[in-house]
Amino acid sequence: MPNLQTPIMLTLQRFTFNDLAENTYILYDTNGLCFVIDPGCYSKNEQEELANFIQAKKLKVVQVLNTHCHIDHVLGNYFVTSTYKAPLFIPSGEEAVLKAVKAYAPNYGFQQYQEAEPAGFLAEATYLSLGEEVIQILSVPGHSPAHVAFYIAKQAILIGGDVLFRESIGRTDLPGGNFDTLIKSIHTKLFTLPNDVTVYPGHGPETTIGYEKVNNPFCAIAK
Repeated sequence: MPNLQTPIMLTLQRFTFNDLAENTYILYDTNGLCFVIDPGCYSKNEQEELANFIQAKKLKVVQVLNTHCHIDHVLGNYFVTSTYKAPLFIPSGEEAVLKAVKAYAPNYGFQQYQEAEPAGFLAEATYLSLGEEVIQILSVPGHSPAHVAFYIAKQAILIGGDVLFRESIGRTDLPGGNFDTLIKSIHTKLFTLPNDVTVYPGHGPETTIGYEKVNNPFCAIAK
């Protein structure tokens, strides 16, 4: 008899939250399991938008993941982890970056920021799984000291945080940033991926690896 089992596919849903227009992603499978990646929801309306989607899709949040720990990407960590009793995982090496947020959050107008403690750490050469898909962790520092990206090879998806944008790159003037390190991360980790990989960045619209290789004014390698 042929195997008629329906493959378990992953779907990516984007939200844009907070005054810094940060992209939050929910990655979920056909069984209703999901990861919340870089939750930037700060206001009550933003939290409700995220929660309403989770409820409508009948999702179970199994992990909260940060690509890096700058303020705009962690504002919703506490809300998601406490609401759904889901553990938070951050890049190994971003602990100090996360701890610093509480001190400077009021300077950005986020007086109600609440901390969430990480349950564990993400590092290159390790993998996550959701449904039947394997998610590879790539170390891509430069924008922040231990930034990571999430690569799903079978679906040609990269959730890249603030490393590579459409025709731009992440800023490197924040503590722990380094321009040369960022460019090296892009060239050695991202530009070695297939051209058809879609990059879902931490700000702005998606792009592809192939497009950025040709058109990115900061790091293009092809003409």
